[in-house]
Amino acid sequence: MVPVRRLRSGISPLDLLVVGHTNLDHFFHVRSLPAPDRTVPILRREMRLGGTAANIARAATKLGVRTGLWSRVGPDFPPQFLQQLRVEGVDLAGFEIVPDAKSPACFIIESDRSQQVTFIDQGPMGSDPGTPIPPALVRRATWIHLTTGDPHFQLRVLRAARRAGIRVVADPAQEIYYRWSARQLRTLLEGSEILFANQHELAKICDLSRVASARDLLRTVPLIIETRGAAGSVAWTRAGAVHAAPVRSSRVEQVTGAGDGFRGGFYAGWIAGLPLRTCLEHGAWAAARWRETGGPARLHPRVARHGSRLEIPGVSR
Repeated sequence: MVPVRRLRSGISPLDLLVVGHTNLDHFFHVRSLPAPDRTVPILRREMRLGGTAANIARAATKLGVRTGLWSRVGPDFPPQFLQQLRVEGVDLAGFEIVPDAKSPACFIIESDRSQQVTFIDQGPMGSDPGTPIPPALVRRATWIHLTTGDPHFQLRVLRAARRAGIRVVADPAQEIYYRWSARQLRTLLEGSEILFANQHELAKICDLSRVASARDLLRTVPLIIETRGAAGSVAWTRAGAVHAAPVRSSRVEQVTGAGDGFRGGFYAGWIAGLPLRTCLEHGAWAAARWRETGGPARLHPRVARHGSRLEIPGVSR
């Protein structure tokens, strides 16, 4: 069992606790990706605060959702990034610093042709640390969003959440391609009330689940949020599908993280109890703002903690 240092614990309730990666994202911009055994010059490079969980937590927090972040990093995690999370209002009671570890790092090569290649060093997120799941942290949340991370650990969090009566959202993201087995995925979906995925990830989830379509998955998880890029998004429910159009970006600063921004925008509407289509529209708006600025958007003036509630079979709020 690896000893960890947790930041000062919070005590206030959370709407949302996001469990997954906080990364050092290293971006390398090139004109085009090289052919095998060829070299291309780097036009510019930069390092940003990233990681699926951190991005979702930042996006949701900026939009008024009381959000906590549960990640593991190393002592090399830049103090300015830690301060950035604090200033933005993310609750860091679950943020763990693992001695003698290197923080998770993502190396992202992007071309002018909108092509991308990504490499990741998992760091302390590469395996289940075996540490006890803190019950006080789990009980503070209304919803727990399980995204990238070791499946064994995420399933331990799932079991702790269900024992405490906390609602769970599944979002294995790109790691569905190489970290999740069919058996682990089935356990995740059976314990979750919402599933997030883009259209490619959803196809892989259906393949691992041995079903033909998202409609078939609804027998296991009652609400599926599928993002489709330029084709917008769709919410699959047992009462039928709800579609929403995308929001066009005025310019494109950064594509990486836009899907996480969508999730933050969706939660701003979802926690407020707004209709499902409105939640999708808020997600699209937040994704567009992320693409324009490379980071989370501030509170949308239309999002408020009131509005009509939409009852979804199998899911209550």
